[in-house]
Amino acid sequence: MLSRVSPVWLVIIGIGSVQLGAGIAKNLFDDAAPTTLVWLRLATSAVILLALARPQLSGRTARDWQVAVAFGVTLGTMNWAIYESFARIPLGIAVTIEFLGPLTLAVVGSRRPRDLVWALLAAVGVALLGLGDGDLTWAGVGFALLAAVAWAAYILLSASTGRRWPGLDGLTVASVVATLGLAPFVLAFSGHGLGDPRVILLGTLVGVLSSVIPYSCEITALRSIRPSVFSILMSLEPAAAALAGMLVVHEFLTLEQWGAIACVVVASVGATRSEQRLAPAPD
Repeated sequence: MLSRVSPVWLVIIGIGSVQLGAGIAKNLFDDAAPTTLVWLRLATSAVILLALARPQLSGRTARDWQVAVAFGVTLGTMNWAIYESFARIPLGIAVTIEFLGPLTLAVVGSRRPRDLVWALLAAVGVALLGLGDGDLTWAGVGFALLAAVAWAAYILLSASTGRRWPGLDGLTVASVVATLGLAPFVLAFSGHGLGDPRVILLGTLVGVLSSVIPYSCEITALRSIRPSVFSILMSLEPAAAALAGMLVVHEFLTLEQWGAIACVVVASVGATRSEQRLAPAPD
């Protein structure tokens, strides 16, 4: 069914869904640790995808499994790091910093010195974040940067997984890997909230909104569009996060912070358009 929808709309639907889920999750941080909510999100995704996809595991090459497992590690790291960042700094700012991952990927892919102007514009955006009203923390920024690295890896591994595994099989395997990988940490350090039915119910909803819907949309879209085009569309992510922060969490950014988001969005569009013009046609 997803294959019948325009890949552009698939990415846009995924953006709105993941940020709505992030807002709901952040409102639960008083009742559950961020790691607990991340695990609930991943577990929900794994269970639903297992039921829907019923992946065929036989006949897979070692390379297929390597890509799927790496994708799972990336998913777990990206989700855990950004939720830890959400717990410390506003949603819009955290996602703007996280977006430096795919932006860097696009700048590196441009391969033209003049396109370094987009990197400079992004640097201006990061500098503007430091002019805010003191709502940044080193830990929050550090977790967002870790999520940025994982997001860049996610773009590459998602496309590779989609090419090697049919349907949602690869995403399903990756979700299981991420869930199992994070489980020991939840049980050992961050199980607070698992006994609360409200947390479990809303955590499951977050899993549907922030994992099942967006990842299914994105991995389907990446089968038919370039990673560079995907990155252009994902340029809406920081602005969507800031809007979700206002509407769901009641986080209001300063003028400087909105300016930072605008710089990063424009830089991403410019860099990825340049990379798209230079990229070879897909096979």
